[in-house]
Amino acid sequence: MILDPDYPHIVLSYTYRGARIELDRSEWNGSPIYAAWVNYATGTALAVPKAWTRSEALQKAQRWVDRKLV
Repeated sequence: MILDPDYPHIVLSYTYRGARIELDRSEWNGSPIYAAWVNYATGTALAVPKAWTRSEALQKAQRWVDRKLV
């Protein structure tokens, strides 16, 4: 049993090249941390497990889409 589960807090969601990118914001040791999920026609992937800034997470997620889906 998980005593303190981490639920996603989606702060931004948009479509990029046919895939839906969702940006999740959490905290780690009191600092904000971001993750990016990519939803596409055949599934969902955690494209960016950790980024320190929002812009870094978005750039890495878009690069993931460019590499894997285009």
